[in-house]
Amino acid sequence: MRNSAAITTFTQIKKQRMEILLATFSALFSVVNPFGAMPVFLTLTQDDTPDHRNQMAMRASMYMVLILAVFFFAGQYVLNFFGLRIHDLRIAGGIMILKAGFDLLATKSEPGKKVSKEVVEEGIQKDDISFTPLAMPMLSGPGAIAVSIGMFTKSLSYLNMAITVGAIIMVAIASYFILVSSHRLTAVMGKAGLAALSKIMGFITLAIGANFITSALIALFK
Repeated sequence: MRNSAAITTFTQIKKQRMEILLATFSALFSVVNPFGAMPVFLTLTQDDTPDHRNQMAMRASMYMVLILAVFFFAGQYVLNFFGLRIHDLRIAGGIMILKAGFDLLATKSEPGKKVSKEVVEEGIQKDDISFTPLAMPMLSGPGAIAVSIGMFTKSLSYLNMAITVGAIIMVAIASYFILVSSHRLTAVMGKAGLAALSKIMGFITLAIGANFITSALIALFK
């Protein structure tokens, strides 16, 4: 009986850890949306060698992990400094995520609309685009930062924190492979395929933003 109870408890804990990993990965991946970064990445690296292009994608992914991990651990202290509650951030972040989702769903949205034309033009003149504009604001923009901060709670165990950071790393790895495969993906999927994928990501992003707002409002009025 004791062995059976122990096995059941272990299974439940394992399931809970997996749910945290998948929930964090899916939420971050939808908001980061590396597919939306592909057109700008191709524009900024069109004259680069494949090795340099891959290097930029690698550095951008590493910077993204660093930025999101720092905000995950330090974001709560920043909120406390300004006298804000986590629910305030989730509502504000939810609104920003909703806007990003609506932009992706907009029928006339342009590829690579995550940054302005001025930022793209500035990036073309730079030799190293890995930190700006690739890592920030394209991959780890305000929405992704809001999600990272919103994931942190004081009740999280060290293991759950490590799992969350692991999910951030998984998103970065996926983003790296998507960026380095931009030419192939664009050729295979075409503009129509990328537009359809963008709308799917936009719908998921809308759902995440709505979840952020509703969960924060429920917590506030309890």
